[in-house]
Amino acid sequence: MSKILSYVWEPKVPRSSNVITALLNFCACVTSATAGYDGSMINGLNILPSYYDYFHINTVTQSLSTSALYIGSVLAGISYSRVTDILGRRAALLWAAVITVVFVIIQTCSVNIAMFTVARVFVGYGNAASTIAAPAYLAETLPFKWRGLVAAGVTYGTANWQSTWSWRLPSLFQLIFSVLCIIILFLMPESPRWLVHELRNEEALRVIAQTCANGDDQDPIAIVTYREVVETMEWERNCGETLAVTQMVKTPSARRRILLVISCALGTVIVGNQVVSYYRGTMLTNAGITDTTTQIQINIILNSFCLICAILGTLSADKIGRHPVALVSTTLLTLFLFFMGALTKLYGNSGNKSGVYGTVACIFLFMGSYLYGWTLLCYLYPPEVLNYPIRANGLGGNTIGIYGFGLMMVFAMPFILESLDWKIYIINTS
Repeated sequence: MSKILSYVWEPKVPRSSNVITALLNFCACVTSATAGYDGSMINGLNILPSYYDYFHINTVTQSLSTSALYIGSVLAGISYSRVTDILGRRAALLWAAVITVVFVIIQTCSVNIAMFTVARVFVGYGNAASTIAAPAYLAETLPFKWRGLVAAGVTYGTANWQSTWSWRLPSLFQLIFSVLCIIILFLMPESPRWLVHELRNEEALRVIAQTCANGDDQDPIAIVTYREVVETMEWERNCGETLAVTQMVKTPSARRRILLVISCALGTVIVGNQVVSYYRGTMLTNAGITDTTTQIQINIILNSFCLICAILGTLSADKIGRHPVALVSTTLLTLFLFFMGALTKLYGNSGNKSGVYGTVACIFLFMGSYLYGWTLLCYLYPPEVLNYPIRANGLGGNTIGIYGFGLMMVFAMPFILESLDWKIYIINTS
């Protein structure tokens, strides 16, 4: 039986390095798409009357069901980094996808809000486990040299269905990305750095040759890359660096790296994106747009706009660097969040169409500014600044930071919006 399982799990790696690189990049897309889809899905569901009526949603249950994903994500941040070190990056990513698939099905079949919320906790666990395993895997395996739009479109297409499938189908679609990830993993090799750490050097050389030399293990580039990996790992081992959690605070260099990761995690969630990402329906209602169909249409267009901004941000990060992208993104989103609050105050209940359109434009520009910088950086920057001994644990800390701070914001936001309305935008700007 073990031989059968070993044969099935043995990767059927394509011969072309270009194909492997494309698969690795596609894996990165579908992994992040799972979390991105959930944000757009729950935002769409929070607009749907059928969802509200079926679960009898109030402020408390809306807050709990929306933030449940973050509860599971924090738990994954605490526990899953060790799994990636023990099982390997590829196997850890597989099990994360399996967990997501199982609990997405349970979420879709929910008959009450408690079942729905608990399922979302475990979906969050699977999502966050993927965000721990995938960045480490890709950072260590790739050679050097659409997501929310789908959710918004599915929700719009089912909005007028006179059955519970108006919200169940968008939920079910969430598993597509994890299933794709599982399929792709059978075509991809293990991380060469993890293999070297486990003293499986021959396999590591083969993987490096597959990813950068079409499988030729005598290629000069493959040999040089392999030697760099081995020498780096040996140097870290000789310096006494281990995979223990305490390694993150053991040296000044490690502490600086972890501080950079925590700063990135904090910046990702405190800039105001949580309210726009999850409670867009409430924001649009406060802005003067109360029609459900119109809100969902805006949701679709906004996600299309965000896709373009995210692509521009990705290109800019390579051209001008990570720090300038973060600076531009933060400056612009701060300005647009302030304008959003001011326009909501002035025109929210006035019936002035120009004022309402101006508020909607600020929502677009705010989310575009956020997607331009922070969405990219929260996944790209941490694995770049973390070295191998602290990479998995550091990414776990990054996940705890993002989803821990995010949990407070997402859980509290319905109550804050109910009490403060437009004032929260000004407070958040400050």
